[in-house]
Amino acid sequence: MKAVQVTGYGDVDKLEIVDIERPSPKANEVLVKVMACGINNTEIWMREGAYGTGSKSGWRPEGVKFPRTPGSDITGEIVEVGEAVSKTMMGRSVVLFPFTSSGEEGAEHISEDMSFIGSEYDGGYAEYVVWPADLCYEMPLTDYIQSAVFSVSGMTAWHMVEQIQPIASETILVTGANGGVGSLNVQIAAHVFGAKVIAVVGDLALGNKMKELGAAHVVSYKAENLAEEILEANGGPIDSVLDVVGDPLFDTSLHVLKKGGKFCTSGSAGGQKTELDLRTLYLKHLTFYGSVLGTREEFKRMLQAISEGKIKPVLDRTFPLSEAKEAQTYFKQSGKVGKIVLVPEEE
Repeated sequence: MKAVQVTGYGDVDKLEIVDIERPSPKANEVLVKVMACGINNTEIWMREGAYGTGSKSGWRPEGVKFPRTPGSDITGEIVEVGEAVSKTMMGRSVVLFPFTSSGEEGAEHISEDMSFIGSEYDGGYAEYVVWPADLCYEMPLTDYIQSAVFSVSGMTAWHMVEQIQPIASETILVTGANGGVGSLNVQIAAHVFGAKVIAVVGDLALGNKMKELGAAHVVSYKAENLAEEILEANGGPIDSVLDVVGDPLFDTSLHVLKKGGKFCTSGSAGGQKTELDLRTLYLKHLTFYGSVLGTREEFKRMLQAISEGKIKPVLDRTFPLSEAKEAQTYFKQSGKVGKIVLVPEEE
């Protein structure tokens, strides 16, 4: 089968298209013919060594072992089942829950042995992938590409919003609102929890799109005085921040938060290190949340909300699997709205 492998730490030249043997499912696994695989920051940062190199590079202490097939937002059709799996799963269209864990229910994502598909396991930049049968869920939509928009980005966004527990009277600031996680943060906060959303983007030409997704106000991080614009739009301080940008908007986010406000971060696309004046933290009684991925129950709640039409797929564009280098390069450009998805070519 055709697959794209990461051969080591570095630029996109570390991605190689190879012909390898199709995997076979173990007793409790299924073989999935990949129909679509969304691109995430996590596989790019893994390749670039942003999480570290050697023993610090992956989700497990031993680090990523190369070569590795990346890709975690996977949809496809089950074409073979292991001997312990019901034959009724054959032919099902599924979306893959993206990690294994021995953690107790509600704590799967913080278990020490959490292992991620595309990092500790070969992932979806391939024509086929094997995965535990009990981690394959019915697609929330009938379209493979649209359903591939949600699994990692969607669960990350859903977990972020659940952590801050917004209510309808509150205002949420969403940074990076045009990205894969940010565009879902907007929708979940607005349409599932009923909060008022202020979306932060780069280009105000994206304003109408953001409002279609549920934003009440749209501001640009390029504004001369962004904090003042946010406070004016809301008529005062905001209740919570959902952040994926990191350092460039950190000071602004804390400035516009009310006393007792909440700051939740799941990414740092603009800068991974920042400075915090601890007086701001304690004098404003702020609560900080670090957030990544989520639980299986949250994943199910997200899929249900998608199937009910409360959350809609936001797709920027697709690339054929053979253009994985171009797709990852494009992913890092600014001005996109939503997800980029790889699609294996038909033989």
